[in-house]
Amino acid sequence: MLAVASSILRKSCVKQAYRMTSNMVDKTVDELKDLKISEIALQKPCADSKPSNKSKGGKFVLKCPKGMRDYTPDQMAVRELVFDKIKKCFKKHGAVQIDTPVMELKEILTGKYGEDSKLIYELEDQGGEILALRYDLTVPFARYVAMKKIKNIKRYQIARVYRRDNPAMTKGRYREFYQCDIDFAGEYERMLTDTECVKLVCDILQELDMNNFTVKVNHRKILDGIFEHCGVPEDNFRPICSAVDKLDKESWEDVKKEMVETKGLDPAVADKIGVLVQKKGQFDLIEELEKSDLGENKSAAAGLSDMRLLLEYCELFGCLDKVSFDLSLARGLDYYTGTIYEAVLAPDAKGENVGSVAGGGRYDELVGMFAPKGRSIPCVGVSIGIERLFTIMEKKLQECRTSSIQVLVASGQKGLLKERMKLLNMLWDNDINAEMLYKANPKLLTQFQHAETERIPLVAIIGESELQEGKVKLRDTATKEEKLVDRASFVEEARSLLLNYGS
Repeated sequence: MLAVASSILRKSCVKQAYRMTSNMVDKTVDELKDLKISEIALQKPCADSKPSNKSKGGKFVLKCPKGMRDYTPDQMAVRELVFDKIKKCFKKHGAVQIDTPVMELKEILTGKYGEDSKLIYELEDQGGEILALRYDLTVPFARYVAMKKIKNIKRYQIARVYRRDNPAMTKGRYREFYQCDIDFAGEYERMLTDTECVKLVCDILQELDMNNFTVKVNHRKILDGIFEHCGVPEDNFRPICSAVDKLDKESWEDVKKEMVETKGLDPAVADKIGVLVQKKGQFDLIEELEKSDLGENKSAAAGLSDMRLLLEYCELFGCLDKVSFDLSLARGLDYYTGTIYEAVLAPDAKGENVGSVAGGGRYDELVGMFAPKGRSIPCVGVSIGIERLFTIMEKKLQECRTSSIQVLVASGQKGLLKERMKLLNMLWDNDINAEMLYKANPKLLTQFQHAETERIPLVAIIGESELQEGKVKLRDTATKEEKLVDRASFVEEARSLLLNYGS
């Protein structure tokens, strides 16, 4: 029995040792496999690995993401100037400001932009919600109106939007950029708010001293009527509309080729469309179309009636000379239902086309896509293409003042830091933008040079003699004229002098 027990024990120990050895071998093999995989990954990244910002030398490359940029103080000064002028126009027309998140639920954005939906920046799942960066400000506004159950509002919004586009930064086309939108939501008399959008575009461009422009106008119902009249299948209206929208950048031959070869349209039908969509005019074109066979089309007739009223109202608002009824204007976004418009600047001195600087239209059904029971709220709006305007304005205003400081507090003698601080605080307490150099005893010439470089209108100078007499010396930076004033009234004296600078 003892021999048998000993035999069994030996076998059990052997088996246990075998299992331990086998586990150790398996573990070692797994570790070697992981090491080999890591080595391969380091030598040759797999196809789905994330791109690296490291150069070939292994150093991290400091750069902005493609299609995005930083802004210098000079550039920001121009941007603030442009934003202020646009806000002034929006407020002049009675608009109120709102804001919405930079991200929306992906399902809110998809299916609203036609072929441009591929340009939406989609984000990874962040804890249960599939999100995307906003493509424009219009769809988020429609969601806002539906969610807040708003019946009418005239709102403006200035914010960044994102598009996964092929950027051309020298021409003001980016992946991250600002839009300045104004929209009217609610039931209003026909064409009143549509015309006000056109008037707003004219006001803004003229406020920015860009007077050589044209506002193209058209109507989706007219385009749909043209497509129906020419024999385009109804389910192909939007794709053909998207092709027509490229006429401002491509020749008719190229657009026709896309219609026929890509969209599958009959060449004869495309030729009929080509005859019409290359026409432009004003009342004369409306009359021509109304008298033609197209005027018998129900959709086209309704659109032409709207366009006639729009042009009449533009004449009353004094902006008809800037408006062109252009049948090539299509605006590729799917949500437009009525009037559409686009502002384009004339070619610059070098003959280069800047492209569109504003665009918009009527979208009566977009809010209904989000509202309970499809409650429809008619909307119309326009978006200012601010980045292209910035590009132009930066060239025009190369010496735009970056600092908002109105008065520099200075001293030419040592030991007067605290006295400078007292004067500085007096200016701040009276809402005057002021600063001093952050040194205990700066040279007076250095302080004058700082005022000239930063184009600070006034310098308030304090010295021993001024302290004893209860005076302050005010120096005009531009003319270098100096004036001795009482310390008790120097703030009001400074404010009066600043009026000459529009400050």
